[in-house]
Amino acid sequence: MASSSSSCLGFLCLLACLLPAFVNCTVRHYKFNVVMKNTTRLCSSKPIVTVNGKFPGPTLVAREDDTVLVKVVNHVKYNVSIHWHGIRQIRTGWADGPAYITQCPIQPGQSYVYNFTITGQRGTLLWHAHILWLRATVHGGIVILPKRGVPYPFPAPHKEAVVILGEWWKSDTEAVINEATKSGLAPNVSDAHTINGHPGPVSNCSSQGGFTLPVHAGKTYMLRLINAALNEELFFKIAGHKLTVVEVDATYVKPFKTDTVLIAPGQTTNVLVSADQSSGKYLVAASPFMDAPIAVDNKTATATVSYAGTLSSAPTTLTTPPPKNATAVANAFTNALRSLNSKKFPAAVPKTVDHNLFFTVGLGINPCPSCKAGNGSRVVASINNVTFVMPTTALLQAHFFKQKGVFTTDFPANPPHVFNYTGAPPANLSTTKGTKVYRLAYNSTVQLVMQDTGIISPENHPIHLHGFNFFAVGRGIGNYNPKTDSKKFNLVDPVERNTIGVPSGGWVAIRFRADNPGVWFMHCHLEIHTTWGLKMAFLVDNGKGPNQSLLPPPSDLPKC
Repeated sequence: MASSSSSCLGFLCLLACLLPAFVNCTVRHYKFNVVMKNTTRLCSSKPIVTVNGKFPGPTLVAREDDTVLVKVVNHVKYNVSIHWHGIRQIRTGWADGPAYITQCPIQPGQSYVYNFTITGQRGTLLWHAHILWLRATVHGGIVILPKRGVPYPFPAPHKEAVVILGEWWKSDTEAVINEATKSGLAPNVSDAHTINGHPGPVSNCSSQGGFTLPVHAGKTYMLRLINAALNEELFFKIAGHKLTVVEVDATYVKPFKTDTVLIAPGQTTNVLVSADQSSGKYLVAASPFMDAPIAVDNKTATATVSYAGTLSSAPTTLTTPPPKNATAVANAFTNALRSLNSKKFPAAVPKTVDHNLFFTVGLGINPCPSCKAGNGSRVVASINNVTFVMPTTALLQAHFFKQKGVFTTDFPANPPHVFNYTGAPPANLSTTKGTKVYRLAYNSTVQLVMQDTGIISPENHPIHLHGFNFFAVGRGIGNYNPKTDSKKFNLVDPVERNTIGVPSGGWVAIRFRADNPGVWFMHCHLEIHTTWGLKMAFLVDNGKGPNQSLLPPPSDLPKC
């Protein structure tokens, strides 16, 4: 077992830490060995990068206020870094994980201990590799239990299960993206979607079964849904059963019932499912959402909910996934999300704004003489027309040690050219390149409106902000109008998240307080768009005194 605590070791301690009767364990120790593992899916095998030989990787379990130490040992040929997606990392940016942003990667044969404390968070998050395309197979769940003796703000479930949605390529994923980078064109889409690592039976490979969730009639279960896919937003549904949404991105929401959940890469959603149907087997389906003319893997991953006592020969009750372009279904789900905003869990939405930012997000085309398949051009992505160039020294190290020449602090607060963002594209489709950050004073408040552009194609962009949660105060279709749209903002109970979809051909407005010093990555969680440059970083200065200042780097911080 890969975990222990400060007062006991191994599996017994993990149990002890989860049982209120035992001693209060506050430090969780995990060891992540990054190793190759030959794995078979879709009736074909390939070696994949894994943690501890598992796909998906091990679930990291902790309580709110626990300190977590994860020793990551790199046994593979690739450089590696791990991101604890959604963990606030208050003053511990060195443990955030994105390669060349907060740390240099862990080189082959080397190790690094990620050390962080979980502050003011409870629910479900995920961890994943944050370099190259290793996230395809290097990922797992993070379960943050409430403080000891603190109940959920909803009826306690009989049991809980982590359900990780992903993608699978028959080819080596590094070869897939390397070929795309060389050509300047989009990469091949995946060959299947997966639920807990399995596509479920597919037409030409029925020998491999899928994931099965056993249930008992009359009991309620909490599913901790995680989308670890590289490039696909997904719908999730269970035949014959309603899902009660109680939490997203490790923040509680006002519960509501739905038959279909929409979940973008990097997002998490906790749902309650009552086993209230007649005994039998029920199909679980994960299928893509894409309401733009973009190629997706249109295969549905399947799993099974099986009631106790059901014969293996019993038929399975089926369900039909929404069409891939079911915008109305996606919008209905997104619009239903509201912060719990209770006395115990208030929604601390910033009411005043120090930085009013407007970022365009989308694609472009730059010259590439070597890109023969792209006729001398390559597809790029940008924020405010800046295609981010990854540095060779980590930004956080350059900031902390005042190293010159690694980045500039002139990231534009507004797009350099005003045009009809969701209409006909401008004549010039090229972008500028740079390693630019936007600087924020400690505790300043930010309103950021992100606007999709129709250059090449409108598309939904799930944007992830490291180091912070934010409130989604508004969204709409078309071009954002600051005069009229801002009047409709929800400043009372907007949903609080760490990853938000900028709607296809539309905009989303978020607010957050810059109360975490360091350098914090913000990027599209569609891995291809990040590869193409749809990323930037916020530099948050120290405040007053040590409690508002970035901690110094650990002694084992990897070197570039």
